[in-house]
This record gives sequence, structure tokens and C-alpha cells, in this order.
Amino acid sequence: MTDVKKIAGKGKGFVKDFQSFITKGNVMDMAVGVIIGAAFQGIINSLVNDIIMPVISLLTGGIDFSNWFISLDGSHYKTLAAAQEAGAATLNYGTFITVVINFLLMALVIFCLVKFLSKMRDRVTRDEIADPTEKECPFCKTMIPIGATKCPHCTSDLK
Repeated sequence: MTDVKKIAGKGKGFVKDFQSFITKGNVMDMAVGVIIGAAFQGIINSLVNDIIMPVISLLTGGIDFSNWFISLDGSHYKTLAAAQEAGAATLNYGTFITVVINFLLMALVIFCLVKFLSKMRDRVTRDEIADPTEKECPFCKTMIPIGATKCPHCTSDLK
């Protein structure tokens, strides 16, 4: 019976530890980040598929990456949709290229966003750190005006 009580006691500690972990601010911030990231992924997908890929296709003479594939059954299909409709197994390397471009654009956008936020944080921090207006008296350790030559608290001469 004592073994069962020890296991039950450990379970309660585990549940309490998990509850403590899950309610910490960092975990909640991470959850919000994942949700926003998923929503942001939709924006990036649209950017890649609806704006970037048509421009790349235009620059490359109308190449459509989505129809770049290799049929593994040895047959030739005009489009990926036709191959899939026929039930052929395919290696969709054009789709892979699109996903790689999508990833690189996502990384670029996140890099630019982090760089911008870092600059803004540095600017705010720089504005907050102004020239000091007080100094510490070396004798009594109280704060006094920066230009004081004599401490008003302990009357020591300051140099």
C-alpha cells in the first residue's frame, strides 16, 4: 500500500509541476507566438503563391513550378493534376521549390521584423538613458546634484 501512496503522491507533484509550467508567462507567450506564426504563415503563403511566384514565372518565361514533377510509373502526364487523377506516384520537386522559396521569404520577413523591433527598442532605451543629473557622495553615500562641490548632507568637500 505504501508504494501506491508514493506513486499517487508523485503524480500529484507531477500535475502541480505541470500546472506551474503551463501557467508561466513564457509558455503563454510561446503559445501566442505559435498562433500568430500560423496566421502569419497564411499571409506568407499568399505572398509567395499569388505575388512572388507569378512574377518569377513571368521572368522565367512562364515556367510554372507547380507542374514540375517526375512520374514514378514511367508514364508522361501533361500536368501534376492529370498525374494525380490517374493515381500515379509523383515526385513533386516544383512544389518543393515553392516551399523553399516560401521558407526563405518567411525567414526574410521575420529577420526584417526582428531587426526593426530591435532598432525601435534600442531607440527607446537610448532615449531613456539620459545624462545623469545626480551623483553619489563618496562619504555619506546619498544622492546629490551632479554639479555639487559640497555635500548638503554631510558637508564634505567634493572634488
